[in-house]
Amino acid sequence: MTNEQILILIILFATVGMFLWGRWRHDMIAMGALLACVLAGLVPSHEAFLGFGHPAVVTVACVLVLSKGLQNSGAVGALTRAVLPAQAGVTPSMVALLGLGALLSSFMNNVGAMALLMPVAMQLAGRLELAPGQVLMPLAFGTILGGMTTLIGTPPNMIVSAFRTQTGAGTFSMFDFTPVGLVVAVAGVAFVALLGWRLVPKRKQTGVEGFESSAYITEAHVPKDSKAEGMTLREIEAALDEVDAQVIGMVLNDVRLTTPSPWRKARAGDILVLEADAETLADALSTLNLTLEQSAQSNEQDDTAKSHREDNKNAGETGTKGEKEEGATSSEIVLLELAVLPGSPLVGHSASDILLRTRYGLNLLAVSRQGQLSMKRLRKIKFKSGDLLLLNGSPEAISEFAADNGCVPLAERDLRIPNARKAWVAGIITALALGFAAFNLLPTMISFAIGVLASMVFRTVSPRAVYKAIDWPVIVLLAALIPVAGAMESTGTADLIAHFILTEVSQGHAVVSLALILIVAMFLSDLMNNAATAAVMCPIAIGTAAALGVSADTFLMAVAIGASCAFLTPIGHQNNTLILGPGGFHFGDYWRLGLPVEILVVAISIPLLLIVWPL
Repeated sequence: MTNEQILILIILFATVGMFLWGRWRHDMIAMGALLACVLAGLVPSHEAFLGFGHPAVVTVACVLVLSKGLQNSGAVGALTRAVLPAQAGVTPSMVALLGLGALLSSFMNNVGAMALLMPVAMQLAGRLELAPGQVLMPLAFGTILGGMTTLIGTPPNMIVSAFRTQTGAGTFSMFDFTPVGLVVAVAGVAFVALLGWRLVPKRKQTGVEGFESSAYITEAHVPKDSKAEGMTLREIEAALDEVDAQVIGMVLNDVRLTTPSPWRKARAGDILVLEADAETLADALSTLNLTLEQSAQSNEQDDTAKSHREDNKNAGETGTKGEKEEGATSSEIVLLELAVLPGSPLVGHSASDILLRTRYGLNLLAVSRQGQLSMKRLRKIKFKSGDLLLLNGSPEAISEFAADNGCVPLAERDLRIPNARKAWVAGIITALALGFAAFNLLPTMISFAIGVLASMVFRTVSPRAVYKAIDWPVIVLLAALIPVAGAMESTGTADLIAHFILTEVSQGHAVVSLALILIVAMFLSDLMNNAATAAVMCPIAIGTAAALGVSADTFLMAVAIGASCAFLTPIGHQNNTLILGPGGFHFGDYWRLGLPVEILVVAISIPLLLIVWPL
């Protein structure tokens, strides 16, 4: 083993270890690995950032923008209303929802598809009187399965395609993944829709009135003449116990007390920290005449705004009846739950950091984070992906906030106003981009780049929104790991690992090696980012195929399938993370459905790979 091989192995193991630890973001770890390779002399400095111009990276960015156009225009919403049955039972509804999710994920970013269908899943769970998780987890798995059917369905496929050029065979085409991926996806969706959803733990029951999230942590203000004024905390807790709420702390002088004395008396101006779910929160407040702390802070602003409106009204009634009605609509205040998507700009920031009330005129009333209680003030809580935020404000302001910050509504209100013309334009642009790439009329990245430009010209995605549509951490991750993977190849480290697999594990059997590559990729993708898994495993797959003297295509396809199938944990795929809070899930809940799905994927894909991509 050479010094270069030792260095790259140390960097590789350290990188994978930090991915599994999860202390830092994946793009930070990948950039650190790249710079370590540069400093160690494994990657020439003038080649360090060539990954940002790599076809796979450019294609991923373009797909994200085109997906945004389909979302914003309402094209997917129209398709959803046309496809999903309105009054069908559990099985037809599950089949339709998961089938639609898989179909959308084949041609757009699967996280975007999940975000679009999540409110639909909530409504379906309410109508069928199922636990929300029993619909959310099957939908998440369906969208993940659908992504493996085309080149652009998921980043691992594009990474695998890019690594194929190292074998001298060029990249994979748009539908090279379809013969195996489609069969696996159909079988997986059928299993989950017909039987698998019954394996999902029933963490929260829901009725026809809507979705019940996990408990919220809320700050309640004790106003003057409130029933709570003069009561001890023990008396307050007894009163709240009747509505399934409890006091978990107090805020005094901006300092949160987690274990205040039960004999302490509440005074006007005190802040109580309550735990209650969305349905009982209103009852908890009304029982003792409490007000939400965020609302109490904004009362003065509201009074000032009301005074200005009265002054304007007295100055002259020049508006028409239609203008007055429009003003009444714009001043409507709603209460809405939003889920924080993975990769949201909110992650790592608090309501104070983003100036929530100043910028958007919204109040953060409560935060729900599954299984965790924050010891910080509500406005200082750092948001995480999967958090549920309870906001109040105008629908327009909430819509703008959700669009800017990567959130998805959990209520029935649709924050996107469909535009029939733009929906058709967005659909045609995406179809043409897919067609030119599928029939090899243009290189994939060129075809999709033209589609992005057309989206900007026809305003299905505004020029400013283009950059917000791109998931930059994923782009940096891919661009940084591609040169690192190249260093594994150039130093012979990939061949070294492949030789170890052949001699020590598979004993030279090609089929055993193929199954091992798929299972290892699947295992890693359950623990770290799927794109990172593909970038790490591709050089090993190519080296293993070369050592066996067989086609590398079979092994690369195994990596694509394995890296795409993350079903055992909430951290393996963004869609799994997204449903963690709304579904009320715990970390160990995923394997109950995920393990049978992964076994099914391995059992079906290995024979299919040998038939479609023979060794």
